[in-house]
Amino acid sequence: MIDDIPVAREALPRTVRLVSSARLRESVLLGLADASDLAALAEIEGATSGRLIAEARGLGQVSPHELVHGVPHAAHINAAFAFARPRTLNRFNGPKRGAWYAALDVETCIAEVTFHMTRFLADSGISEAAIDYAELHASFAGEFLDLRPVPDHPALNPDPALGYPEGNRLADAALARGLNGILYPSVRYTNGTCIAALVPHAVQSVAQGDMWRLTWAGAPEPEVERVG
Repeated sequence: MIDDIPVAREALPRTVRLVSSARLRESVLLGLADASDLAALAEIEGATSGRLIAEARGLGQVSPHELVHGVPHAAHINAAFAFARPRTLNRFNGPKRGAWYAALDVETCIAEVTFHMTRFLADSGISEAAIDYAELHASFAGEFLDLRPVPDHPALNPDPALGYPEGNRLADAALARGLNGILYPSVRYTNGTCIAALVPHAVQSVAQGDMWRLTWAGAPEPEVERVG
């Protein structure tokens, strides 16, 4: 199903991914524990953390042998693939395997995050929220399925119910061919470009960038400010 879609060999020196700052903080339990308790806390975390389970023995469709170790922010790379929305599709991954979603600029990231978080808040009946996000920069090199020349592809349908099943079929075919991921025009930001890395080793040289705060105050669109 991907024979009519071009494959691009790309070198992207800097992409941007936004993650909730809560993922960057140490566990609040650390402040309540002394040295003798840390081993017990680590054992509890190892039994319940999807990322640690994936690293130890695999989880869903993620093999422990494909996860990364000994590189900066390895935990965040692995978590992107170990954690997926249960019983729910994203555009290019299903509930048994995550992906690393990023964009070429932070404006595109903010638009993508705003769309998904606004839907989540509306579904939860919440009209006010303030969430801090951190930029994670990463570089990529290799072969990617390239949807930029085919912006009307069914996988890019703005309706998740229509676009996401098509995108998952496309991602499965790209993985089977050994491609690193998918490049595609942003569905939520005009002229934006996104990347979905489908394998952990494709995510290179991760470093933290600026912090952003998105504040919803009863309106669908949040106020956006850089906070550090």
